[in-house]
Amino acid sequence: MKKAIDENRLPYLRLLSRSFPTIAAASTEIINLEAIMNLPKGTEYFLSDIHGEYEAFQHVMKNASGSVQRKVNEIFGDTLREQEKHDLCTLIYYPRERLEMIKPNEKNLPEWYMVTLIQLVKICQSVSSKYTRSKVRKALPEEFSYIIQELMHESLNDPNKQAYIKVILTTIININRADEFIVALSEVIQRLIIDSLHIVGDIYDRGPGAHIIMDTLMNYHDVDIEWGNHDILWMGAACGNESCIANVIRICMRYGNLTTLEDGYGINLLPLATFAMDVYGDDPCTVFQPKLKFADVKYSDKNAQLIAKMQKAISIIQFKLEAAIIARHKEYNMDDRNLIHYIDFEKGVLKINGQEYAMLDMNFPTVNQSDPYTLTPEETELMTKLRHSFTNSERLHKHMRFFFSNGSMYRVQNGNLMFHASIPMNEDGSFKMVTIGNQQFSGKTLLDEVDRLARVAYFTTGDAEEQLFALDYMWYLWCGTDAAPFDKSKMATFERYFVAEKELHKEIKGHYYTLRENEEICTKILDEFGVTGENRHIINGHVPVKTIKGENPIKANGKMFVIDGGFSRAYQPETGIAGYTLVFNSQGLQLVQHEPFTSTKRAIEEGLDIKSMRTVVEFNTKRMLVRDTDKGRQLASEIEELRELLTAYQYGLIPERK
Repeated sequence: MKKAIDENRLPYLRLLSRSFPTIAAASTEIINLEAIMNLPKGTEYFLSDIHGEYEAFQHVMKNASGSVQRKVNEIFGDTLREQEKHDLCTLIYYPRERLEMIKPNEKNLPEWYMVTLIQLVKICQSVSSKYTRSKVRKALPEEFSYIIQELMHESLNDPNKQAYIKVILTTIININRADEFIVALSEVIQRLIIDSLHIVGDIYDRGPGAHIIMDTLMNYHDVDIEWGNHDILWMGAACGNESCIANVIRICMRYGNLTTLEDGYGINLLPLATFAMDVYGDDPCTVFQPKLKFADVKYSDKNAQLIAKMQKAISIIQFKLEAAIIARHKEYNMDDRNLIHYIDFEKGVLKINGQEYAMLDMNFPTVNQSDPYTLTPEETELMTKLRHSFTNSERLHKHMRFFFSNGSMYRVQNGNLMFHASIPMNEDGSFKMVTIGNQQFSGKTLLDEVDRLARVAYFTTGDAEEQLFALDYMWYLWCGTDAAPFDKSKMATFERYFVAEKELHKEIKGHYYTLRENEEICTKILDEFGVTGENRHIINGHVPVKTIKGENPIKANGKMFVIDGGFSRAYQPETGIAGYTLVFNSQGLQLVQHEPFTSTKRAIEEGLDIKSMRTVVEFNTKRMLVRDTDKGRQLASEIEELRELLTAYQYGLIPERK
C-alpha cells in the first residue's frame, strides 16, 4: 500500500503537511473544498471602453447593471410599492447621501430605521446565499462583522429568533449607529452581487475621470484588465516615451480633459501653455478647437482658445517625435505617416498620392522646411519638462503598476477569451506573421510577445538597447498597422486635422474585424488560445457597436461578443446607447444594454437610475456550479493532493504533527 504514493511526491506532501499537520486538518479541508465545489458559480461582469466616464462606471458598479433592482423585485415583489422599491435601490447605491436627504423629512425615524434595516438584511441574505460563510465573512466590514453575521444567518421568520433580532436592531438604532450600519449593509450588497469584474480595455482618454476609475478598481475585490490601445498609450507615456506623452496630451486637449492630467496626475501643463501662447499667440487655431460638448468642465471662450493653441503645439511636436521613431524602425513600414514634408508651403497644399489637397491650416512657425522633423530647442526643452512630469507622477505610477500586476494583453477564464481589439489575420483567415525585431510572431505567440515587451518597457533598467526597443514598440502598439490593439491601415491624425477631404481620413480595419463574423474563424482563434468547454466565447471591445443602425453585438452565431456600446459620451451619438455589460452567472450569459446616465447628483437627489435592457444570450438548463469553472478545476486538483496527504498519514509515510 505504501507504493500507492509516488516517492517523488513525498517532498511536496511534506510541505503541504505544514499547512495541514493532522488527518483531521486535511479531512476538514477536503470536506470544505468539496462543499465549495457544489456552490453556484459566482457572477462575472464584463465591461469595456469606459474612456474616463467615471460617474456612469461607478453607478453601473453600484447598481450591478440593474441586478440590485432585480434582486429587490424578487424579494419584495408586491409587498412594496414601486416607489418604495425604487427608493430602497437608491439607498443601496448612495447610502450616505440618501440618508442626509431622508432624515430631515422622516417623521418617525426610529420606525423607518427598523423597517429599512430589516429590508437590507433580507437582501444581504439573498446575495450571500451562493457563497461560503468564510467568503462572506471576509467581505464584511470589521466594525460590524459579528453583528451582520448574526443577522444574516438567522431567519427573520423564526418566532424563536424574532425577539433576538429585534433587540439587535433596536440597540443599533438607540445607540445612534443606524446610519453607519445602513452604509455597511449597502456596501456589502454591492460587494457580494458581483463576484469578479473583467475590464476588456480602454479605461483612459476622452472622459474626465480615468484616475478616479483606477482608484475604484484598485480597491475592488476581484478585477482584471485586458489592455486597450488607449491604456497602452498611457502606459507608454508613464514609461517616458515622448511620442506617447505627446499623444496623451493631444487627446486630452482635443476633448477638453485637463482634469485627468492636472488634478488626477499632477502633470504640469504650464510650460505647454506658455510655449503655445508664445508661438501661436495670434493663431486662431481653427482646426484645433477642442470638442467641449462632452467636457466635464465649462470653459470660457478665452480658455477654450488657449486649449486650442496647446493642442496645436503638442500636435506638431507629436508629428516630429513620431518621425524619429519611424526612422529608427524601418520594419514598421510607416514612412507614409510622415506628411509634413509633403506640404507645398507656397501653394498651401498637401501633395500626396499624386494629388493636391488644400491645407486647412498653414501656420507652422516651428517647422524648418529644409529639416521639418527636427524639434526646435524650445520644443526639446518643453518635452523634457513634460517627460519629467509623467515619469515622476506618483499616482500615475501607482496606477500603472496596478495595470501590470492585474492586467495583460489577453485572458482566458471559464471558457471566455478576452482581448481588447484584434488578432492580426490574413484575408484567408490564417494568422498574420508580424515581425518584431528579427523574429516573427502570430496568434497567441504575438500577444505573448507584446505582453512581454510592455513589461520590458516599464520594468527593465539594465539593458538600455532592449528597453529603447520596447519603449518605441509601445508607441507602435498605439497606431501600428500590425499592432493587435489597433490593427488598421493607418491612424489618420494629420489628415483629420489639416485636410477636409474625407477620403484621406479613412482608416481601413484589418481583416480580423470582418472575419470575426465567421463562426469557424472564432473557433480557430479559441483553439489557438487553448480555450476549452462546450460554450466558448471571444469577448472584444474597441470598435463601437452601432446599435442605432441595427448592428448586433453578438456575432458568429454567439461565439463573439463586442461590448463597446458607448460608455464614452463622445461615442453615444454613434452607438445610440451608453454601453453594455456582459453578465455571466450560474444560469447563463446575459447582455445588458444601458441608456445614457445623467449625473450622480440627479441619481442621488431624484433617484434617476440607469435604464437597462437585459437580454438572455445563453441559458443553462442545469445551474453552473463552482466545480464547472476554472476555479473548480483548481480546487479539484487541491482535493486530490489533500487525498494523497491523507493516504501518506494513514500509512505512516508522513507523521502527523500536533
